[in-house]
Amino acid sequence: MYIKKLFLVTAGLVSLLLAVIGIFLPLIPTTPLLLLAAACFIRSSERLYEWLITNKYLGPYIKNYREGNGIPLQAKIIGVTLLWISMLFTIFFVVPLLVVKVLLAGIAAYFTWFILKQKTLIRAH
Repeated sequence: MYIKKLFLVTAGLVSLLLAVIGIFLPLIPTTPLLLLAAACFIRSSERLYEWLITNKYLGPYIKNYREGNGIPLQAKIIGVTLLWISMLFTIFFVVPLLVVKVLLAGIAAYFTWFILKQKTLIRAH
């Protein structure tokens, strides 16, 4: 159990770090990474989860998603684009087995569908 908790906390912290970097670099999708961090923390550290969702700067990303307000369009575009770039690279240059290539394409298609079916957050200017 301890190893699982340690893995989840580590994955959550890495995801959180990348999400914070994504606030400043438009190539990194902030919202999906924050959601991943929250998912890791809720299963491993109640203290980190509470800090994240109540954080003045990061909490609203998660709150908008949880309340059904959606994911920003830019996060959707970047998320799907990076997903397919990494999957296609892996399919064509890394994985030799056809069955694994098909599986990876199916996983990419599923997550593309999942991201695109989420409501798009419209920000009022």
